[in-house]
Amino acid sequence: MMIIQSPKKKKDGTAAQMSPEKPAHRTPKPPLPSFFASKGAAASNLSSSSIHSSSPAFGTPVHPLKPFNVTAPVKAAILPILLPPATLRPLAFRTFTKKHSLTLTSSALQELATFIGRHCGSGWREEGLAEKVLEEVAKSWKNRNGGVIVDGTNPQLKDILKTLEGNMSGGRLISGGRGLNRENSLTLESSQETDHVKTRLGLRPSKATLIREDSQGSTGLQGMNFEDDPDDESLTDLKKWLKVVSAHEQPQLTYNTTKKHFEREVSRPSLLPSATHKTALFRNRYNIIHQRLLRNEAFQTSAVADARTSLLNGDSPFTQSHKITPIANLLGRHGSHHMLLGMLIVLPTGNLAISDLTGAIALDLSHAVAIPEDSSWFVPGMIVLVDGVYEEEDESIGKGLAGSSGVGGTIGGRFQGFFVGQPPCEKRKITLGVSGLDGGPDHTIGGGFGWIDFLGVGSERAVGSRMRKIERRLLRQPARLADSDPDSSADVPHRGRIVVIGELNIDQPRALQALRKILALYAAEPEGTTPVAFVLAGNFTTHAVMARGDAGSGGSVEYKEAFDALSSVLADFPTLLSAATFVFIPGDNDAWPSAFGGGAAVPLPRDPVPAVFTSRVRRVFASAGAEAVWTTNPSRLSLFGPTHEIVLFRDDLSSRMQRAAIRLRKSNVATNSEGVAAEPTMTAADAGSDPASAGGNDNAMDVEPEDAPLSADGDEQERRQQKDETKGKSDEVPHDVRVARRLVKSLLDQGYLAPFRQAIRPVHWDLSAALYLYPLPTAAVLIDPGAPPFCVTYEGCHVMNPGVVLVAGRRGVGRWVEYEIGKVGKVRECLF
Repeated sequence: MMIIQSPKKKKDGTAAQMSPEKPAHRTPKPPLPSFFASKGAAASNLSSSSIHSSSPAFGTPVHPLKPFNVTAPVKAAILPILLPPATLRPLAFRTFTKKHSLTLTSSALQELATFIGRHCGSGWREEGLAEKVLEEVAKSWKNRNGGVIVDGTNPQLKDILKTLEGNMSGGRLISGGRGLNRENSLTLESSQETDHVKTRLGLRPSKATLIREDSQGSTGLQGMNFEDDPDDESLTDLKKWLKVVSAHEQPQLTYNTTKKHFEREVSRPSLLPSATHKTALFRNRYNIIHQRLLRNEAFQTSAVADARTSLLNGDSPFTQSHKITPIANLLGRHGSHHMLLGMLIVLPTGNLAISDLTGAIALDLSHAVAIPEDSSWFVPGMIVLVDGVYEEEDESIGKGLAGSSGVGGTIGGRFQGFFVGQPPCEKRKITLGVSGLDGGPDHTIGGGFGWIDFLGVGSERAVGSRMRKIERRLLRQPARLADSDPDSSADVPHRGRIVVIGELNIDQPRALQALRKILALYAAEPEGTTPVAFVLAGNFTTHAVMARGDAGSGGSVEYKEAFDALSSVLADFPTLLSAATFVFIPGDNDAWPSAFGGGAAVPLPRDPVPAVFTSRVRRVFASAGAEAVWTTNPSRLSLFGPTHEIVLFRDDLSSRMQRAAIRLRKSNVATNSEGVAAEPTMTAADAGSDPASAGGNDNAMDVEPEDAPLSADGDEQERRQQKDETKGKSDEVPHDVRVARRLVKSLLDQGYLAPFRQAIRPVHWDLSAALYLYPLPTAAVLIDPGAPPFCVTYEGCHVMNPGVVLVAGRRGVGRWVEYEIGKVGKVRECLF
């Protein structure tokens, strides 16, 4: 009988395994290699393992070995070291500053040195571990739009380091780690179901594989396998590169005056925020215009300009630079000349005032002149430039214009304004810091916010050049036709067009007839030349829905029946529905806001038309294999990422501005029959009440030819005669053109779609990012039935207004705007 004794312990404390073939009285030997040969490499050192065995005699482990070689990864031990920040500084400078154009603060360098010393150990330099960590931190920082300056106190940096810590093993980053999958708005999932859904939304298919470069990978697209299969329909179709960005999808960015950069809001927007968010809205609007103004050449000083001014013994219009004075600095400077930048407000006393971040002061514009004259409207709620003289409170007593000192931040005295103007606009290329034909990183003009992703579709500096190459590849056929035969190519339709149909009252049968005729014209075009998108805007009903109880206002049943009639029209054009993207924008009379607004101004941005009323229209699109986009008001169309940004906005802007505009005097002084100058007359500055007023001589407006300049020599009679001829030419400018110029300049100079008081045009404070026009879009569609139809280009931004589909005063005429992407639009008409 064999007696099996318990294994004896060695001197090192480990249990020695006994072989069952040997007697118990003999000294146990190590197991034979052939016995464990089939057990895998892990069983070869089982005798020295500290894992308790379920059968000590046979040396079997607790869990039997699997047939596959599935072993847990061995995590190499890293001995932490104390890495001085000065030692890491050269490598961090090459990675962050030279490669990614970022600036590291001392606190951020200390955080990175501590992190690398703790997780990379002594191999941070020899094995290149630190360089990979710094590269990943820089990419993640750019992806989160952290700004140009990397601050160690920023919570985003600590969050990035925390994410990297969970994806490191042995001082190396684990490829494909869960925390390293940076979200990218241009990246698509690979599943067929997701591709089908995102294709309907106008995004690119997953076949366009994204390849990030090291320098700009975290902020957008850098390479695609587009050249691999150029005949693939999913890649060559222009519709796949179109995306509709609603007001809820647009990133909420705030300008940081300390870092001189935009930061993304981390908190979720709310419809009922605290009152401090209203102040933050005004502060952000002011800071954006102020930093834009300081980059203008007219507000910059130089040593050369000062030297020329001293040599000329006086100020010269070529060397004089403007300076903005804060309102709080006016105290104690009676009779001094200043230029203020602030918002026009109305005091509780009913007087006009101007306010900035430091305070407010009563404003006297009885002798003010608009610069340029009759070029734009000035409405309370706009941020304007006022040039004038400050007068102490003692000088304004008895005139009824003195502000109450200390009440609500209003300082005593008044500001006598002589000139009022809009803050100069800034072109899109200057804002983004790129120029040239390709707009690539090599064609920089300094500064700018090219790395900021304003729409969530990728930044200009990261994906702009690549998107423009793809655009030229997809639109090369129309370009070749234009080069070969310019005369015939003007009438040849092509895919790169957007059709904008203005206010469409679908409760009127004649409006549906006009829509049917317009769609029939595009359905008759050759296959493959259908416009990429159709934009249909409200108000979709003549009266506000469910505003009153009578039959004149209409109810929910009538509102749904109107959309059912629209579905019957769209069902006749299944080819258009599947080939183009149809975008629907609501108006003030549409549900649900009109139920409590009664057709009046409701808060912006406005949600789309509810699906309960549009079910039959959606069913028609589904049967055609397409999907309609019911978006917010305002919203944006993005084509090829940040290459083309088109703003869609439906509002009665011109009529609201004409009602609330401030009346200013004219700069010209009339003379009586005796040759004595008469008293200046106070006339309205808007073109709606003064049809004979001269058009603004804004040379940036591409509508009419510029006025001829006055001669520099000759006698006074010759100059006066030439001035009269020039005035006669300006009087020939049509009234509709003057209104279009005023509307476009007023909005684009403000960089905001609702530059009114909250009582006149309410705005959701936390969703105000959708209303900013900074940077300037490539095109803007302002659906304003009160303004005449127009197509105007101002500072590189092409602005269009289709007006109403049914032309007033002309029976059986339909009107719309056809915009050629990247070029200009034209107003078209048809008979039905």
